[in-house]
Amino acid sequence: MSKLKGMISFYGTDKLNAVSEFYLQIPGIELYKDQGKCLIFKIEGGGYLGFCKHLDITKAEKSPIITLLTEDKATVDRIYERFEEAMIETRGAPQLNREFGIYHFFLEDPTGYTLEIQTFI
Repeated sequence: MSKLKGMISFYGTDKLNAVSEFYLQIPGIELYKDQGKCLIFKIEGGGYLGFCKHLDITKAEKSPIITLLTEDKATVDRIYERFEEAMIETRGAPQLNREFGIYHFFLEDPTGYTLEIQTFI
């Protein structure tokens, strides 16, 4: 029996260039494939994230949430500082969420999707 070997989540966007610049600022993300209408990013540690011009932008106040996992709190802090230095607005500094056992922060990507950077504690 064959095994699955990965996953790509695709999201609609009308700002491929801005999305590319935004996500490539995050350590551990690289452009895997440029298909013209779609960009696919590879996430170090596993998984792929795709953005396509021909898909509808589907979002609500709190969803979808694109969550990128890190190994520790220090990495969450470093990524937060990187966005702050680039003058990209976040929804606040990283914080501990005891209910879910995570340390995280949120911001919006150029399309308006919620991006969460987190680590489990």
